[in-house]
Amino acid sequence: MGKPKRERSLSDSEAQAVARNLRVSPRKLNLVAGLIRGKKVDTALADLEFSRKRIAQDVRKCVMSAVANAENNHGLDVNELVVSEAFVGKNLIMRRFQARGRGRASSITKPFSQITVIVRQKAEEEGEEKRKKKSKAGDKPAKEAKGGGKKPASSAKKGSKAKSAAKETA
Repeated sequence: MGKPKRERSLSDSEAQAVARNLRVSPRKLNLVAGLIRGKKVDTALADLEFSRKRIAQDVRKCVMSAVANAENNHGLDVNELVVSEAFVGKNLIMRRFQARGRGRASSITKPFSQITVIVRQKAEEEGEEKRKKKSKAGDKPAKEAKGGGKKPASSAKKGSKAKSAAKETA
């Protein structure tokens, strides 16, 4: 896996923050990153503050740092920020050993990871376009299912019909 060949360039309405050397596995960190993707910054910070995951506080610091970068370096409005991306990467792996029976040793890996949070200023135009698309989709009538719904009662098993007729005659 290595570094990407070309760094992603940020637009004028974006800011990022990176937290490195977090002592948690990338898989566990990705669970917390999934909580905040696509949410408003205020909501994301509240979710992280009350999350029961240990690493959530470090992710919260990273989001707050991204918000500070957006405000101070790019002059963006803090109230309109949205967490557009939050992605996780591997970092170094600390290796330890554990003594086992018969003089052997087994390895223990303690992974580290990093998280990159990108916040974007939500443009009012984008929100209006999405609303228009939703309203257009709502104007169209729903498509009916092929076949007209449930199957008629005559599609029951052939054997069960014959058995029920035999019971009635007996």
